[in-house]
Amino acid sequence: MFFRKKLQRSDAEITIRELYRFKTHEYGEIIETIYFDILSNHPFRKIGYCDLRMGMNPELRILGQVGYHINEKYRGHHYALKACRMLFECAKEVGMKELLITCNPDNIPSRKTLEALGGTLEEIVKVPEDHFCYQQGDRSKCIFTYSLEDEKSE
Repeated sequence: MFFRKKLQRSDAEITIRELYRFKTHEYGEIIETIYFDILSNHPFRKIGYCDLRMGMNPELRILGQVGYHINEKYRGHHYALKACRMLFECAKEVGMKELLITCNPDNIPSRKTLEALGGTLEEIVKVPEDHFCYQQGDRSKCIFTYSLEDEKSE
């Protein structure tokens, strides 16, 4: 039996560690999602989670290819920013060349994180009424894009 090595990245403060993967088939696309724990290194404990969604469909255009959550007790230390940078490396490893990440326009901490990651704010869109994000109360989303390809030196 073949066992694939799980993805993991670390820096001095945090580690993201792959928990599991699953695939869904939506809108004619197979979307694979990788879930990660975000762990503090000192002391070692879970401080949040994040996920990476590979592929694109109308649902992900609103939801985004990256999601993250930092437990309230650990907010304010830029852990989401650090975890996203690690997710970018994981995305490259699985062959992705670009990422789309969204946030609610009024979620200022998340928007600052996405801006600090150096993406391009493509647009702010209305969430369709039939999208599950609308059912959760989201009415609009900022859509940021990020190139994962290394810039070529001239």
